[in-house]
This record gives sequence, structure tokens and C-alpha cells, in this order.
Amino acid sequence: MIILEFKAYGNKKQYKGIDEAIRTVKFVRNSCLRLWMDSKGLTKYDLNKYCKTLAKNFPFANDLNSTARQAAAERAWSSIARFYDNCKKKVPGKKGFPKFQKHCRSVEYKQSGWKLSPDKKSITFSDKKGIGKLKLKGTWDLWRFDKKQIKRVRIVRRADGYYVEFCVSVDINEQLEPADATIGLDVGLKYFYTDSRGDSEPNPRFYRTGEKRLKFYQRRVSRKKKGSANRKKAINRLGRTHLRISRQREEHAKRLARCVIRSNDLVAYEDLRVKNLVKNHCLAKSINDAGWYQFRKWLEHFGKKFGRVTVAVNPSYTSQNCSQCGEEVKKSLSTRTHICKCGCQLDRDHNAAINILKRALGTAGHVGTWILDPFACGDLASTLLGSDQVEQAESMKQESPRL
Repeated sequence: MIILEFKAYGNKKQYKGIDEAIRTVKFVRNSCLRLWMDSKGLTKYDLNKYCKTLAKNFPFANDLNSTARQAAAERAWSSIARFYDNCKKKVPGKKGFPKFQKHCRSVEYKQSGWKLSPDKKSITFSDKKGIGKLKLKGTWDLWRFDKKQIKRVRIVRRADGYYVEFCVSVDINEQLEPADATIGLDVGLKYFYTDSRGDSEPNPRFYRTGEKRLKFYQRRVSRKKKGSANRKKAINRLGRTHLRISRQREEHAKRLARCVIRSNDLVAYEDLRVKNLVKNHCLAKSINDAGWYQFRKWLEHFGKKFGRVTVAVNPSYTSQNCSQCGEEVKKSLSTRTHICKCGCQLDRDHNAAINILKRALGTAGHVGTWILDPFACGDLASTLLGSDQVEQAESMKQESPRL
């Protein structure tokens, strides 16, 4: 499954139609959630049936394509199913009780309600929202795929415009020659990662670099009158700056992961829980700026694509234990050099990377934490295709055409 993304071009009337469709999706999703809260024992099929009731009672809901309404109901059910799963698994802390959506940025169609032009350079939406024909601009070749392979079409609103995404059912596996190499990776804040061979990749710190510019645009937003057109323009400019930084971070993680996977038969890395790490408010900004989560997802994606082995190991004591004799050498975060009685003297991260690789080779670990058939950026896809519409898909951009 791959995601092909195109920039969409239209006029102001069409953009208003897209915004109206997105608002309707939010209304349907929140209405389904309210029905579930008020009634007991509802299933996903009951929510789908409720979409027809909403269409009869509200003309603006009837103007939206029926499959788009069903996709909105599936978004509500995915949040409900996730809450049930967390309760069954007895996840510590909050279980993620479903909440009403305040901001929605996308509308999703299934295999009806849209039609591609013969040259595949434009798409026409046939519902009554007034979206009509949108021009598509991108580097992907849609003509290679049959319409039956396109399972879902999505319109996403971002700070820099509107995008159309196609979820295409196609095999992405590629076979590579064996590299005869294994590697362990230890991610950090000083360096993006240090491998078991002693090589390190610098941390680009995209957010820290652009933070001065972000503060400038944030001040401009705060000085504008609330509700004014100038404030909306300032908010849009701030949003485009944030979007640029997030794209830089994602592209950096993607390119590094692809290079690492293609060069090694086995890649070992720490099974970190970033959600818990960012609870340290002293390091939260730097951890989020590093993008370890994106890097790990792309490692597993390319590992599946190229047939490489990716292993996530328990990170406990990988920095404290000596990679040569196994003796525990306690050190604080400020101690950057590992010195052991056995004579081993290495950089702290290099020592940890060797321990990670040894642990991966000595134990099974676990492979493939995430399901890697996601829809693209923006809001999460309503469901994973082929999962009986229960499981929530992760949000991840697909490879750029340059790769």
C-alpha cells in the first residue's frame, strides 16, 4: 500500500466547498460519538446506519457523499475501538476516552464520489458541496495504476494549500543483494545517532534553528485583533513556518533510515517510548526536535520494503554496561565517556550502540512495531484497509519520488 500525494489547485469557490465538506465530516464524526455516549451496546454498523439518519435530518450532511459520511463514522469508531483496547490491555494512566473533535483538516472518500480525468491530471468530485474539478500537480505517475487499485481518496487542508492523496493497493517490496553487515544504533541529543562502528550522524535541530523565526511570527499573531483578516494571515504564516520545520525533520529521518537499511542486513535500535521520555520537561523540546519516532517508523518501513531485519531491543542498561566485559559502570547523563576497569574506554553512545547490537543478536527482540500501510499526513486515516475497519492507521508520509 502506498500513498501518492498531489497539490490541488482550484478557485475560491471550490476551496470554500472543501472547507464545508471538512466541517460536515467533523459534524458527522462528533454526532456519531455523541450517539455512542448516549446509548449502550452500539457497534460500528450502528454508527454507519446513523449516517443515513443524519443525511435525512440535515440537508448539509446529505450534500456530502455517502462514502465520505461513512468514513467520518469510521473515524469515530476507531477512537472508540482504541479506547476499548486500552481498557482491555489495562494500559497504565489515561485510557484515551474519545473526545469531540475541534479541528478537522481532511475529508475522505472511498471508491465513489470522485472521478479521475483520462490524462490523470485532474480529479472531479461529484457530491453537492461544490468542489468540482481540481487540477493535480505532482511528480507521481497515476496512469500506471488502475482505478480499482485506488482504495481511497482524501483531500487534506494544510497551511500552504490543499492536497489530494490517493491510497493505492500495490506491492512495494524490493529485493536487494545481501550487504554482509549488521549495525546497532543509539539515538541521542548530542548526535542524532551513533552506530556500533563508532560513526555518528549530527543532529540537525530544525526546530532550534527556526525557533527565532517562529517567535517573530508568534508575536505578530498576538498583536493582531482577534477575528480580523490580518490575524488570519498571521496565523497562516506561522502555520507555514511550522509545516516547513516538520517536513524538514520528516525528510531527514526518511533519508537516513533508507540509507541505513540499504547498507545493512540487520539494524538494531532501542525500543524507546518517546511519549514517556518527553515527560522530562528539561529535555522535552530537544527530544521532540530530534524526531526519534519518525526515524524508527521509517526504519521499519524500509526494512519491510527491502527485506531487511529490524530489531527493537530493551534499552535498559545499554549505556551503563560495559560492551567489552559486561560490568555495570554507573554514570550520569553529563558523563560522556565510558571508562571501565577492564581497560575499555569508549564514547558513551558508541558503547551503548555495541550493547544494542549484541542484545539484538543474542535475543529475538521484536520486529515491526507499527503497521506500515498508513495514509499520509494530516489527520489520521479513518481505518486501515483490509482490517475490517476497526484498526486505526498510523500517519506517515510515503517516500518522495526522488528516492
